Amino acid sequence: MIPVNVVFSPDWWNRRFGISFEEPFYLDLETRIADDLLMRRALFELFGIGTPDPKPRPAIGSRHIAGGFVLPALLGVHIRFKEGQAAWPVPGNLDRDSAMKLRAPDVANTWPMNALMAQAEMLALRFGHVTGDLNTGGLLNNAMELRGNDFFCDLMEDPELTDHLFAVVAETIVAVSRCIRRRTGTTSIAVNRSILSVDSSIHLTSNCSVSMIAPALYESRILPYEMRVAKELAPFGIHHCGRNLQKYADQYNQLDLKFLDVGFGSDFEKCGRLFPSAFLNLRMSPVHLLELSESQVYGEVGDALKSCGRTANVGVCCINMDGMTPDRNVRAMFQSVSDFEAAWSLQRSFAGRSPFPRPYPSRAGSGRS
Repeated sequence: MIPVNVVFSPDWWNRRFGISFEEPFYLDLETRIADDLLMRRALFELFGIGTPDPKPRPAIGSRHIAGGFVLPALLGVHIRFKEGQAAWPVPGNLDRDSAMKLRAPDVANTWPMNALMAQAEMLALRFGHVTGDLNTGGLLNNAMELRGNDFFCDLMEDPELTDHLFAVVAETIVAVSRCIRRRTGTTSIAVNRSILSVDSSIHLTSNCSVSMIAPALYESRILPYEMRVAKELAPFGIHHCGRNLQKYADQYNQLDLKFLDVGFGSDFEKCGRLFPSAFLNLRMSPVHLLELSESQVYGEVGDALKSCGRTANVGVCCINMDGMTPDRNVRAMFQSVSDFEAAWSLQRSFAGRSPFPRPYPSRAGSGRS
């Protein structure tokens, strides 16, 4: 089976179910458990995801929201919480002297990890175990939260500063991830639930901002620190939501990657060839699921899979869908994957001719449970 995963934006959850994403959603133990239960029930009732009668579980972090704030918060960045938005780190815009004085924190005794680890102890006593994890972001993402847009100039002009910040961020990512992994066995379900279909122990780093710099600059300034994190937190994968994953193949293939998020707009055919061993998670556009028709979404998902050319070591997801996204378009994505699997299986029984006289039906049916 080709795994399919969806993550809706806080706006969607707030509009549809009244969930508030103020600080208690993330940091109040009882609120987190109650919201997790509500979200799992909603996903099953709407789309057949999960189980029909979920029970409360000892989650240390939500699996249903993209984005992270713990790493920048540990490094002193102010976090803004709002009812219908994800927690937002307000860039620190540190001056050079302040950035150079920055050191990796004592994770266990610094907010918010001190609060979360105390809760982990309580959850373990109450449930016998702890599940879930925290999105620790990535090297460039976190460095930008500290230094702001000036960091792009630093990459070209100030190697001493960039080396220092990457070293601090890398040390902090490793410390937080090890702390969580000791408790739950995972580090990155909160980055992308799709890793559960591959290997739940994968550490997935978030390279959202890497697509904004040249591959050669990534290789010379960031890759050495990426390798350090990958070695410490193996097995390793990369979340690359940019439209140009194929351009970083030479650099990313220097890492032993088990998982790759393939940003929508990337060349799926090239990525299928350039990354033959990694699990490729094809990301659909949340804007398209909001704006396109049901049949257009259905066709776009099928075309992505056909272009990638795999039924094994591949998955599909759509992340951060808007509050106005039609349910029928989400179901169309599930149905398209199901129909592609069936057609691909049929193709294996054909000798020399395609089972796709028309690639896919013009209108999708009901969603797959």
